[in-house]
Amino acid sequence: MSGGLVALLDDVAALAKLAAASVDDIGAAAGRAGVKAVGVVVDDTAVTPRYVTGFTPDRELPIIWRIARGSLKNKIVFILPAALLLSQFLPWALNPLLMVGGAYLCFEGAEKLYEAIWGHHDTQQEEVIKLSSAAHEEKMVSGAIRTDFILSAEIMAISLAEVADQPLVSRALILVVVALMITALVYGVVGLIVKADDFGLKLTRSGSGAAQAIGRGLVKGMPVVMSALSVIGTAAMLWVGGHIIIDGLDKFGLTWPAHTLHELALAAGHAIPFAEGVVEWLVETLGSALVGVLLGGIIVAALHLRPAKAAAH
Repeated sequence: MSGGLVALLDDVAALAKLAAASVDDIGAAAGRAGVKAVGVVVDDTAVTPRYVTGFTPDRELPIIWRIARGSLKNKIVFILPAALLLSQFLPWALNPLLMVGGAYLCFEGAEKLYEAIWGHHDTQQEEVIKLSSAAHEEKMVSGAIRTDFILSAEIMAISLAEVADQPLVSRALILVVVALMITALVYGVVGLIVKADDFGLKLTRSGSGAAQAIGRGLVKGMPVVMSALSVIGTAAMLWVGGHIIIDGLDKFGLTWPAHTLHELALAAGHAIPFAEGVVEWLVETLGSALVGVLLGGIIVAALHLRPAKAAAH
């Protein structure tokens, strides 16, 4: 009897060790996959703060929390099952779907540029927003979650490519860990950014002269930071969208855009050897953004010209 119990305990211990090893493997794989997607994570962090600009301080964190929940829902409820099924049965469909998402990001970024340059706006929509701050909040949250869907899809696709050799269940667990980890990171950082001015205001009321100086700096500096992040967010949509399009074309066999951009980046990096890596990144990023502006501009022009033609008739 005791021998059977000892054998059972040995089996349980062996299973526990195996489970622990599996958890460690999943955690390590999730970490590697998350690192591969870090570029898109930065873009996601830059894009989000512009959706809470203009709201009262008491609504900022609730709005970020709503967007974070929507982001997690995007990743786990919608993107994860679709990505796993497609990677298992229709792997060829992932690339064109990503390119559609990239085109949408290009359109979003180009439309922001169009509105900034020409001051185009919908007066009727503005009147509705002025009448109801709840409607404004709903509009901004919905827009943030839509944009997040594309960025989340890119993050999950990059992560999926990194662990494509894993069994289906391991793949699913790794991607869940990536989704939780990246959502917490992005929206935690966003929360810190948008509440920094409130923290600064509290410091200005403290007794310490140094703390008050830091507080005044935060209060004065954060509107500039928020404006800069809004610009960075628009630029991020363009360069991420453009990069998705270039990479997608490369996978379809149209290699010259990616090859040309890579060669230009290498040449620029060699010309400035003391900052080679930074220069290469800048050239590739600017090239991707240019593609994003061109494609997004075409889409924006098509959408705005069509109503103009309809009005003329």
